[in-house]
Amino acid sequence: MLDGTISQTGCIWHQVHLAVLANGHPHIIPFLVCPIGSTLAILGMTWLTTESPLIDWQQGLVTFPEQAQIASEEEADPDPLADLPTQYHEFAKVFGKEEFKVLPPHREYDISIDLIPDAKLSPSPIYGMTDAESKALKQHIDKELATGKIRPSTSSAGAPVMFVKKADGSLRLVVDYRKLNDVTHKNVYPLPRQDNLMAKLRSAKLFTKLDLCWGYNNVRIKEGDKWKTAFRTKYGLFEYLVMPFGLTSAPAAFQHFMNNLFRDLIDVTVVIYLDNILIFSEKPEDHPTHVRECHFHVTTVNYLGIVISPAGFSMDQKKIEAITTWPTPKTVKQVQAFLGFVNYLRRFIPNFSMVARPLHNLTKKETPWSWSTSEETGFSGT
Repeated sequence: MLDGTISQTGCIWHQVHLAVLANGHPHIIPFLVCPIGSTLAILGMTWLTTESPLIDWQQGLVTFPEQAQIASEEEADPDPLADLPTQYHEFAKVFGKEEFKVLPPHREYDISIDLIPDAKLSPSPIYGMTDAESKALKQHIDKELATGKIRPSTSSAGAPVMFVKKADGSLRLVVDYRKLNDVTHKNVYPLPRQDNLMAKLRSAKLFTKLDLCWGYNNVRIKEGDKWKTAFRTKYGLFEYLVMPFGLTSAPAAFQHFMNNLFRDLIDVTVVIYLDNILIFSEKPEDHPTHVRECHFHVTTVNYLGIVISPAGFSMDQKKIEAITTWPTPKTVKQVQAFLGFVNYLRRFIPNFSMVARPLHNLTKKETPWSWSTSEETGFSGT
């Protein structure tokens, strides 16, 4: 214990990583498993140091002091010409804010939300938030209402909202559509195989990487389906007019939209994975004719977590760090999540199939759970 005494309740026999929602804040926390009487859990110094919560000892309340900032996909450079090569200045309006104050039109690519027979949508409880998050939520709602992306709703449904932290420390507002997704027919339009995308880039020498303003919001919600996207907050009930992040069929619907938009250029001078657009050229002198727009004329580019350069392909350092710090799986689902992540990078792992075989075997239905030397070797070897 902290005072140097030995716990009288028993020994620690296990460690687990659990997702915990505290005051609307999602955390992945490592817990040591041992008998602690009637207490459900103890959050120790490691968690307190990492999260730096504000503790009201008299009222028994824990809050988080950080000033929440919503990560906005539609933020544009105030000077659209600042990083734009001279030969593309004629397209400056494409990079300005004014072009994105109007909703996209309804098209044949509007996303439909088709429910399974007899499915019923009911409102979910509202998640708790800190004062800072509530302030940021209000600002976000006001901004989305002003741009017309959302509107007040009278829907009988209503998903909760929460914040998730991005890699840069900012917060993204996410609607928890899990209940809706469970009763939605899945759109099976295929996403590109990432190994095929990399194969197209093998001989390329010059790249331009584009960041698509508004992202998923470039696709509208099909008429009659908007009520299904309703979300509940302390400030009211709202629904989307554009496709939000979190819908189960959103990736497929967006890929369909992008493939048709660039159908004449895909695999010729462009590869596209969702909103990740990469224009490539084998001859540098041809590149200005291939691109008329955001990372311009570079010889090294990070695309989908792989660094592409004249020397070939290499892993993004952040991906390497994510793998090397991955906690040891404790369940089949955690093994599947790990394999799903490293499978994309298998080309960089020698003898991947053989090394990871014990982990793949562990995901088979007929295989009982057992984490022994072979599984640990497969995990550390990948």
